[in-house]
Amino acid sequence: MKYALIGCGRISTNHITAAVNNNLEIVAVCDIRPEKMEDVLAKHGLENDESIARYTDYKKMIEENELDLVSIATESGKHAKIALDVIDAGINVIIEKPMAMNMRDAEEIIRRSDEKGVKVSACHQNRFNVAVQEVRKALEAGRFGRLSHGSINVRWNRNKGYYDQAPWRGTWAEDGGCLMNQCIHGIDLLRWMMGDEVEEVYGQTRQQFHDYLEAEDVGMAVIKFKNGAIGTVEGTTNVYPQNLEETLYIFGENGTVKVGGKSTNTIDVWNFRDETVEDEKNKGLEEETSNVYGNGHTSLFADVMDAIKNDRKPYVDAVAGRNALEMVLAIYKSQKEGRPVKLPLTDFASTDMDGEFR
Repeated sequence: MKYALIGCGRISTNHITAAVNNNLEIVAVCDIRPEKMEDVLAKHGLENDESIARYTDYKKMIEENELDLVSIATESGKHAKIALDVIDAGINVIIEKPMAMNMRDAEEIIRRSDEKGVKVSACHQNRFNVAVQEVRKALEAGRFGRLSHGSINVRWNRNKGYYDQAPWRGTWAEDGGCLMNQCIHGIDLLRWMMGDEVEEVYGQTRQQFHDYLEAEDVGMAVIKFKNGAIGTVEGTTNVYPQNLEETLYIFGENGTVKVGGKSTNTIDVWNFRDETVEDEKNKGLEEETSNVYGNGHTSLFADVMDAIKNDRKPYVDAVAGRNALEMVLAIYKSQKEGRPVKLPLTDFASTDMDGEFR
């Protein structure tokens, strides 16, 4: 399959790694800063590969090349516009999180991809973590019984040096705050595990220590799921002095699981009423990762390639991306209006939060 990458910033190396691991033919890369393209290619020993075209205009890239798959890893605020152009060109696409910055764009990505017959995957790669997959298998097998409640806690550190690397970070138009940027992976996992259908969200957000940003650096929420379960979210970049954990808890009448580590990559608690010998392998399970992004990009790319070949929906499709975005925007809307917000959320954008912490 012929592949191209749009956006060569911090996360792009994971996309190139996934492309190489899946034997994709890397046809082109694109970034408005040529040095960024060379930097990411050099990390993979590809800087002298003249078969990989370099572009500073993504529209020119998709016009001039026959492509099967494109991944988008630009600043968040540009994801939706680029994705829609790629979809309109009839090319399958993987979109880094968040899929969009407002609900209208997210819905349009879903609508237009269906219309064009294009596969779209939201890059929520933590769904492929070994620990997360084991929990999902137990959930689908009914081992938890009736769900009581669950929580996601993303307790990370992002200092001024991180935000100084790219001026778009922490802005409402291009990024959002800790919930949109850092916590959305965990929010995706919580919603997915707890039944996906949400009735109401109540949230509070603050900007405590990052007064050079527009957006929040801590956010908390209570979620009422339609199946009667309750969920809580805690997301922050204020943990001193470094990343502490990303932890998912699921509590059911017949089971309790805690998935922890720096990025939901370990199983810290695994208890079920119907415990078998097979459960022993999950107690203390730890997937080695080199960073908080984990190993899931390679698996996500492999799944999308298979979805293209077999004409099926990707495991993490555009609806999943929409649902994760909706949760974050519902928390933001609840903060702005000072009240619980009913779902579905039809029309709200991160930019509606402009001035919230000024």
